[in-house]
Amino acid sequence: MPLFCFNTAADYLEAARQMAITGRTALARLLAEEAADRTSDPSEAARILSEFPGPSLRGED
Repeated sequence: MPLFCFNTAADYLEAARQMAITGRTALARLLAEEAADRTSDPSEAARILSEFPGPSLRGED
């Protein structure tokens, strides 16, 4: 049985919260960024990112 199933923004957000609880803040931020990307409402995306502060850790060009 998989630990997480990632299909929706809510799935990524729940995983981010779990990672934050266990002290994995960098992974939490990455998962929160993905949740924000999958959210169509810009104010909700901003709220998600504010819950997990810090600079983006993505290595995108």
